[in-house]
Amino acid sequence: MSPSITIDTYLPPGWADEELLADIRRTFSSTPKVLRPKWLYDDAGSALFDDITRLAAYYPTEAERSILAEHSDEIASLTSADTIIELGSGTSDKTRLVLDAFWATGQLTRFCPLDVSEETLVRAARMLAERYPGLEIHGVVGDFNEHLHHLPEGTKRMVAFLGSTLGNFYAEERRAFLGALGDVLSEGEFLLLGIDLAKDAQRIVDAYNDDSGTTEQFIENVIAVINRKLDADIPIEQLDYVPLWDAREERLDMRLRASMPIDARIGALDLDIEFTEGEELRVEVSTKFRPDRIAEELAEAGFSIDRFWTSAPSEDGRLLDHDFGLILAVRG
Repeated sequence: MSPSITIDTYLPPGWADEELLADIRRTFSSTPKVLRPKWLYDDAGSALFDDITRLAAYYPTEAERSILAEHSDEIASLTSADTIIELGSGTSDKTRLVLDAFWATGQLTRFCPLDVSEETLVRAARMLAERYPGLEIHGVVGDFNEHLHHLPEGTKRMVAFLGSTLGNFYAEERRAFLGALGDVLSEGEFLLLGIDLAKDAQRIVDAYNDDSGTTEQFIENVIAVINRKLDADIPIEQLDYVPLWDAREERLDMRLRASMPIDARIGALDLDIEFTEGEELRVEVSTKFRPDRIAEELAEAGFSIDRFWTSAPSEDGRLLDHDFGLILAVRG
């Protein structure tokens, strides 16, 4: 490995298997049944999500990329940060637009990606070391819900949390996450946050219910993960994908609904489970934000908004159909 690359690992061997066992036991021992979405992203699920980002109906990925392309130079100038931290980094694809801008100024000395996959992290780190010769890459193998306190310290850091991943948290989880992030950043350090904004509800539902059925396959794949890894026999064909818009919470709920009564067994847990007809498994949520709402949540965690860019601003200030937001917030 390149001498410019350091990888710190905070996940013990077998961590993912133990987490999966605990999560699935909790999910199927509770009412309603709520699953953490992290188990959607095995190799097959990651490939399906990659396909989703290329669908015409799914606007967030390219909308966010367009804002980053337009404003990354400005972000570098406004923050003067010398360290960029990316949470849930994956391959750091979109983040390269930001890294390019910071690298061009000569101010960037270190990039710190955090991800649960050591293999993905190492592969991305090697590619970035070639792209930015001399850049220190300090990777962290960990879960951003548990290991924020292990983020490397620095003279002036900016944390990037992109892809509207914040929207996948329930409200109480968002408050806890933003509060923890506020605790680890110092006064004057920055958060770069990508969020999908509230808009016409049907447009949002269409983005998560494509005609090709790719999103349906993505959500159903989590059952295949459970069946394969935990010796389960949950019948995927008896669970229907249902995307529901929650107008009060302004979020899209992605669920699987039993089309008939289901009795199944999860062998690895020695657990018999059942679904009544019409009962749902809540797989993932995607909250859409309004500027005042996200400003309040950030303020509670000690952040104030420095800049707020959208992908399609209107002259009268109203949110347009495809609006996606990129926030630069500073820790007060």
